[in-house]
Amino acid sequence: MYLRTMFASPSPEPPAFLQLVGHPLRWRLLGELGRGDRRVHELVATTGEPQNLVSYHLGKLREVGLVTARRSSADGRDAYYAADLARLATLLSATGAALHPGLAPGAVTLPEPGARVLFLCTGNSARSQMAEALVAARSHGRVDARSAGSHPKPLHPNAVAVLRDGYGIDVAARRSKHVDELSDQRFDRVITLCDRVREVCPPLPGSPAHAHWSLPDPAAGHDPDDLGASLPAFRETAAALDTRIQFLLADLARPRDPIPA
Repeated sequence: MYLRTMFASPSPEPPAFLQLVGHPLRWRLLGELGRGDRRVHELVATTGEPQNLVSYHLGKLREVGLVTARRSSADGRDAYYAADLARLATLLSATGAALHPGLAPGAVTLPEPGARVLFLCTGNSARSQMAEALVAARSHGRVDARSAGSHPKPLHPNAVAVLRDGYGIDVAARRSKHVDELSDQRFDRVITLCDRVREVCPPLPGSPAHAHWSLPDPAAGHDPDDLGASLPAFRETAAALDTRIQFLLADLARPRDPIPA
C-alpha cells in the first residue's frame, strides 16, 4: 500500500508506569491501598501472598512514589502504607493520552478548520457517505470531509433514512462518486471502510496518512427490495462510525506538521 500509516504511532513499548502497575500483585496492592491505608500483615491476609513477596512489591511501588509508608503512632514497630491517589490519577491519565489523544482528560475534540478527510468504500452508497456526513456534523463543518468509491452505485435509501432519523442529517440530494473524481485533490487523511477498496486505493497527491476501518457492508446479505431487513445493520454501522469519528476528531485536533509538498 502506498499510503503511510495514519496518526502518530504510540511508543512501541508501554509506558514505564503501565509496565510497573501491570504486575497482578502490584495492581492488587494499589487497589487495596486505594480503599484505605494498610499494614503489611493486613495486605498479606487480603492478597493471600507471602509477606516477603508483598513487601518486595510494596518496595517497588515506593521506589517510584506510588506508595508511601508512615510509622504507626500506636505501635512504632509497625507501618501503614498508603497509595498516592493523586499521582496515580495523573499517571493513568498520561497513559491513556499516550495510547490515543482522545483518551486524555479534557482532550480538545474539535480541530481547527482546514483538515481534509477522504472516506472510501466500494460503492460510495452507504458507509463512506455516512462517514462523510457524520464528520461534517460532528466537527461543525471544521473538517472538509469527502467520500468516494471504487465502483460507485446509487446512494442506499437506508443510509439516507438512518442519518435523517437518527442524526438529523439530510443527505438525500447527494450522489455517489468515483475516487478518480478526487484524484487531483489533497487530503490530510484517507480512511478506507471496506477491505476490498483498501487493496485497490489509487495514489493521491501528497501521500496522505491512511487508516483502515474494517466495517461490514450493512446492505450485504439482504434483499435490496426489503429495506426493513437491513435497517438495523445500517443503524449499527452508523453508530460504529460515529464512535470512531469522535476519536478521529480528537486526533485531528493535535498539532501536525504541514503536509509534504
